[in-house]
Amino acid sequence: MDILGIDIGGSGIKGAIVDVATGEVKTERYRLETPEGAIPADVAETVDRVVKNFKYSGPVGIGFPAVVIHGVCHSAANIDESWVGTNVDALVGKVTGLPVHTVNDADAAGVAEMRFGAGRGIERGVVIMLTIGTGIGSAVFTDGRLVPNTELGHLEIRGKDAERRASDAARKRKKLSWEEWANRFQEYLETVEKLFSPDLIILGGGASKEADSFLPYLSTRAKIIPAQLLNQAGIIGAAIYAKDQG
Repeated sequence: MDILGIDIGGSGIKGAIVDVATGEVKTERYRLETPEGAIPADVAETVDRVVKNFKYSGPVGIGFPAVVIHGVCHSAANIDESWVGTNVDALVGKVTGLPVHTVNDADAAGVAEMRFGAGRGIERGVVIMLTIGTGIGSAVFTDGRLVPNTELGHLEIRGKDAERRASDAARKRKKLSWEEWANRFQEYLETVEKLFSPDLIILGGGASKEADSFLPYLSTRAKIIPAQLLNQAGIIGAAIYAKDQG
């Protein structure tokens, strides 16, 4: 079964057709710039352009950078405040004319990694996927089941949101070496371990492409490994989520 997965990010809105039975991305990824201000109406129109590019008709899965409960946005850490209270499923569904299923973006990436990537076959224990990019996203799984909307990037470290200190954006902003940044991220990982005692930590997001540059500086009780699906994970996971809701 082929489903369109879309990943809405701060800089780009990306989509591709995914075979949800195998996790294979069947088309070239199509990307449009996220509209300036990223207000709901403009984002919905951009998503519609992505849908039309594929001449697609069917359910659409969307990974969205916020807490999403039953299709409704409940937070706005990295998006416009006007999204709070917006029913993303209904808004984008009305614009596209298609059934839409929206999930937190890190949860989408985690679902993909657990189904077809680094977490494949792990059905017992606690697995935490952390996406390292503009912020820090998280997806928590217990015995293979997703605990949605954990948002562990907003844990408080030294009086600040963890992602303000330890995201890839923070590394670039502070011009930190990988080793310097890893020291900050290590502190964050120790907090996560203390709270959740995971068996496995999967590191994804944009920074995971450079895993060899920082993994040697990280030490956790849990096994820690890089994600396998890289920048396709959000799209694949969004498509899987839409299929699972159907």
